[in-house]
Amino acid sequence: MKYFPISNTLFSKNRKHFVENMLDNSIAFFNSNDCYPVSADTTLPFEQHRDLFYLSGINQEETVLLIYKYNDSNYEEVLFLTKPNDLLTHWEGERLNEEKAYSISGIKTVYWLEQLDVVVKKIMQNVKILYLNKNEHYRAKVETETREKRFNDWLKKEYPNKDLMGSNSILQKLRSVKSPIEIELIQKACDITEKGFRRILNFVKPGVWEYEIEAEFSHEFLKNRSKKFAYSPIIASGKNSTILHYIENNNQCLEGDVLLLDVGAEYANYSSDMTRTIPVSGKFSNRQKSIYNSVLHVKNEATKLLRPGILWKDHFKEVGKIMSSELLKLGLLSKSDIQNQTKENPAFKKYFTHGVSHNLGLDTHDYGDLSCPITKNMVFTVEPGIYLPKENFGIRLEDDVVVQENSNPLNLMKNIPIEVEEIEDLMNS
Repeated sequence: MKYFPISNTLFSKNRKHFVENMLDNSIAFFNSNDCYPVSADTTLPFEQHRDLFYLSGINQEETVLLIYKYNDSNYEEVLFLTKPNDLLTHWEGERLNEEKAYSISGIKTVYWLEQLDVVVKKIMQNVKILYLNKNEHYRAKVETETREKRFNDWLKKEYPNKDLMGSNSILQKLRSVKSPIEIELIQKACDITEKGFRRILNFVKPGVWEYEIEAEFSHEFLKNRSKKFAYSPIIASGKNSTILHYIENNNQCLEGDVLLLDVGAEYANYSSDMTRTIPVSGKFSNRQKSIYNSVLHVKNEATKLLRPGILWKDHFKEVGKIMSSELLKLGLLSKSDIQNQTKENPAFKKYFTHGVSHNLGLDTHDYGDLSCPITKNMVFTVEPGIYLPKENFGIRLEDDVVVQENSNPLNLMKNIPIEVEEIEDLMNS
């Protein structure tokens, strides 16, 4: 992998915390993702299942993690890997052996995949409860049969008399609160994103193409040990900046346009998620600047509201009030608009059409139970926006922040330029 080695204490602690939430005499399995085919003999680039990575640090395909809890104080953890051989090494490179797998994961017991049936059958004799893992994220829409699904079906068929429980509810709780090492990894991803943003500030000018800007980001990310964008980048100039998920990135940037950049580098599978909006010509118009400063004010106030104890939905309501006030000042809403709004359809939704925040971590839209109060060391984005399709521009600003106990959240993107004057100065330096 391109990233520097991560201390296996992270993954050992993650497993320990997971076991603490398991019932006695239970077993849990976690699978790597498939290598998904495109056509002929090509596949998509491999992406490790984030739950398996969270618990083991292993980035190799065809991997299974087994965790067996006997009682309060005793548990066993086993990795199953593809057995290395000279032919495989010649064609595809070195595979993990027992020593390397232990160094990465902290797991001492390693078997080859061909031994899985025998090992599992022996352990299952004393197991009462079987934890099955599956994707239960509130945004998930899974239409492809996964390796995890096939494995779960096999387990249920082979061991039909076990009580079934889900692992995801445990992981939703654990993964939403980040350890110091995880916060450092997310900070690294944010720092790489900063390098990309500073690079393009001197590159953007009237006449450049959106895909050229995407290429500049990609160059800087790879140069700094990020293997890719954390998600499909949005490089949206002019009217494209009013399209929330514009990813074509194939238009030319024109004088007078704003350029909305929603991009983030990954690092060691951890995501960053930044949005900045800049003037293509190097200077905002008065209208663009007034909208920009209102969005920046809302972002700053919304960040302060992210405190332990608040509910995600209540945070959004409070931010909606701040946005409504700004839209009134801008003349985009009238007092009658506010008076006639409904709970289901608040007036600000005409111009601010999406959520203000989401969990961030191993996934860009990371795990987190939105019905539970926000707690210390959760990482969130803060990303308000105002979109004016009739005026051919939209403004969105986004930072990644860590919730703190008795202070404002820690902004992991505090060094990325965001003030109008700084952006204009850098673009014209």
